[in-house]
Amino acid sequence: MMSRLLTAITAVAIAGLLVAVPVQAQDFVYQPQNPAFGGSPANFSWMFQGAQAQKDFEDDRPDFRRDPLQNFQDQLQRRILNELSREIVGTRIGDSGIDFGQEGRFEFGDFFVEVEEGPDGLRIQIINALTGDESTVTVPSLGGGLGGLP
Repeated sequence: MMSRLLTAITAVAIAGLLVAVPVQAQDFVYQPQNPAFGGSPANFSWMFQGAQAQKDFEDDRPDFRRDPLQNFQDQLQRRILNELSREIVGTRIGDSGIDFGQEGRFEFGDFFVEVEEGPDGLRIQIINALTGDESTVTVPSLGGGLGGLP
Protein backbone atom coordinates (compact mmCIF):
# COMPACT_ATOMS: atom_id res chain seq x y z
CA MET A 1 0.00 0.00 0.00
CA MET A 2 2.81 2.27 0.83
CA SER A 3 4.50 1.60 -2.44
CA ARG A 4 1.35 2.49 -4.41
CA LEU A 5 1.07 5.79 -2.56
CA LEU A 6 4.73 6.53 -3.17
CA THR A 7 4.34 5.68 -6.86
CA ALA A 8 1.31 7.96 -7.17
CA ILE A 9 3.11 10.91 -5.53
CA THR A 10 6.11 10.40 -7.77
CA ALA A 11 3.93 10.27 -10.88
CA VAL A 12 2.14 13.50 -9.92
CA ALA A 13 5.47 15.23 -9.28
CA ILE A 14 6.89 14.14 -12.62
CA ALA A 15 3.72 15.25 -14.41
CA GLY A 16 3.94 18.66 -12.71
CA LEU A 17 7.50 19.09 -13.89
CA LEU A 18 6.69 18.13 -17.42
CA VAL A 19 3.75 20.48 -17.78
CA ALA A 20 5.05 23.99 -18.56
CA VAL A 21 3.18 26.81 -16.93
CA PRO A 22 3.51 30.13 -18.75
CA VAL A 23 5.16 32.77 -16.59
CA GLN A 24 4.85 36.49 -17.21
CA ALA A 25 7.15 39.25 -16.01
CA GLN A 26 7.42 42.95 -16.44
CA ASP A 27 10.34 45.35 -16.72
CA PHE A 28 11.48 47.15 -13.60
CA VAL A 29 11.34 50.90 -14.20
CA TYR A 30 12.92 53.33 -11.75
CA GLN A 31 11.30 56.71 -11.46
CA PRO A 32 13.27 59.22 -9.33
CA GLN A 33 11.33 61.26 -6.79
CA ASN A 34 13.72 64.20 -6.40
CA PRO A 35 13.17 66.88 -9.06
CA ALA A 36 16.91 67.60 -9.06
CA PHE A 37 17.50 64.08 -10.41
CA GLY A 38 14.72 63.93 -12.98
CA GLY A 39 11.69 63.43 -10.75
CA SER A 40 8.44 65.27 -11.02
CA PRO A 41 8.61 69.00 -10.13
CA ALA A 42 5.41 68.49 -8.14
CA ASN A 43 7.48 66.54 -5.58
CA PHE A 44 9.58 69.58 -4.65
CA SER A 45 7.28 70.95 -1.98
CA TRP A 46 6.79 67.54 -0.37
CA MET A 47 10.54 66.84 -0.30
CA PHE A 48 11.39 70.32 1.01
CA GLN A 49 8.88 70.04 3.85
CA GLY A 50 10.30 66.63 4.77
CA ALA A 51 13.82 68.06 4.89
CA GLN A 52 12.72 71.01 7.02
CA ALA A 53 10.97 68.66 9.45
CA GLN A 54 14.24 66.75 9.96
CA LYS A 55 16.31 69.90 10.55
CA ASP A 56 17.15 69.95 14.26
CA PHE A 57 19.00 73.28 14.57
CA GLU A 58 18.26 76.95 14.19
CA ASP A 59 20.36 79.02 11.82
CA ASP A 60 21.49 81.80 14.14
CA ARG A 61 24.64 82.71 12.25
CA PRO A 62 25.05 86.37 11.37
CA ASP A 63 24.76 87.52 7.81
CA PHE A 64 27.92 86.66 5.91
CA ARG A 65 28.00 89.91 3.98
CA ARG A 66 30.65 92.14 5.51
CA ASP A 67 30.42 95.86 5.93
CA PRO A 68 33.08 97.41 3.66
CA LEU A 69 33.85 100.16 6.20
CA GLN A 70 34.30 97.64 9.01
CA ASN A 71 36.49 95.52 6.74
CA PHE A 72 38.59 98.60 5.91
CA GLN A 73 38.98 99.45 9.60
CA ASP A 74 40.03 95.89 10.44
CA GLN A 75 42.58 95.85 7.63
CA LEU A 76 43.93 99.24 8.71
CA GLN A 77 44.34 98.07 12.31
CA ARG A 78 46.15 94.91 11.14
CA ARG A 79 48.42 97.02 8.95
CA ILE A 80 49.23 99.42 11.81
CA LEU A 81 49.96 96.54 14.19
CA ASN A 82 52.11 94.89 11.53
CA GLU A 83 54.10 98.09 11.00
CA LEU A 84 54.33 98.56 14.75
CA SER A 85 55.76 95.10 15.28
CA ARG A 86 58.17 95.60 12.39
CA GLU A 87 59.30 98.92 13.88
CA ILE A 88 59.82 97.47 17.37
CA VAL A 89 61.71 94.43 16.16
CA GLY A 90 63.68 96.49 13.61
CA THR A 91 64.87 99.04 16.15
CA ARG A 92 65.67 96.40 18.75
CA ILE A 93 67.85 94.23 16.54
CA GLY A 94 71.31 95.56 15.81
CA ASP A 95 74.61 94.09 14.68
CA SER A 96 75.22 92.57 18.10
CA GLY A 97 71.74 91.14 18.57
CA ILE A 98 68.80 92.45 20.55
CA ASP A 99 69.50 95.64 22.52
CA PHE A 100 67.76 95.29 25.88
CA GLY A 101 68.70 98.84 26.85
CA GLN A 102 65.68 100.42 25.13
CA GLU A 103 62.92 99.45 27.51
CA GLY A 104 59.90 101.67 27.99
CA ARG A 105 56.32 102.45 27.17
CA PHE A 106 55.35 103.67 23.72
CA GLU A 107 52.02 105.09 22.58
CA PHE A 108 50.69 104.48 19.07
CA GLY A 109 47.19 105.92 18.68
CA ASP A 110 44.81 103.75 20.69
CA PHE A 111 47.55 101.27 21.58
CA PHE A 112 50.21 101.27 24.27
CA VAL A 113 53.26 99.07 23.90
CA GLU A 114 55.35 98.21 26.93
CA VAL A 115 58.77 96.72 26.27
CA GLU A 116 60.82 95.26 29.11
CA GLU A 117 63.45 92.64 29.71
CA GLY A 118 62.21 89.53 31.46
CA PRO A 119 63.83 86.34 32.66
CA ASP A 120 62.77 84.54 29.46
CA GLY A 121 63.73 87.32 27.05
CA LEU A 122 62.22 90.51 25.70
CA ARG A 123 58.60 90.92 26.81
CA ILE A 124 56.34 93.07 24.61
CA GLN A 125 52.89 93.85 25.93
CA ILE A 126 50.35 95.50 23.60
CA ILE A 127 47.36 97.17 25.29
CA ASN A 128 44.30 98.49 23.48
CA ALA A 129 43.40 101.67 25.37
CA LEU A 130 39.80 101.62 24.15
CA THR A 131 38.85 98.07 25.10
CA GLY A 132 41.52 97.15 27.64
CA ASP A 133 42.46 94.03 25.67
CA GLU A 134 46.05 92.91 26.13
CA SER A 135 48.45 90.75 24.15
CA THR A 136 51.87 89.71 25.35
CA VAL A 137 54.67 88.54 23.09
CA THR A 138 57.94 87.19 24.47
CA VAL A 139 60.98 87.22 22.21
CA PRO A 140 63.32 84.57 23.64
CA SER A 141 66.78 85.61 24.66
CA LEU A 142 69.52 84.08 22.53
CA GLY A 143 72.45 85.35 24.55
CA GLY A 144 73.53 87.18 27.65
CA GLY A 145 73.32 84.17 29.94
CA LEU A 146 69.52 84.27 30.24
CA GLY A 147 69.08 80.60 29.55
CA GLY A 148 69.84 80.96 25.87
CA LEU A 149 73.04 80.42 23.99
CA PRO A 150 76.19 81.81 25.64
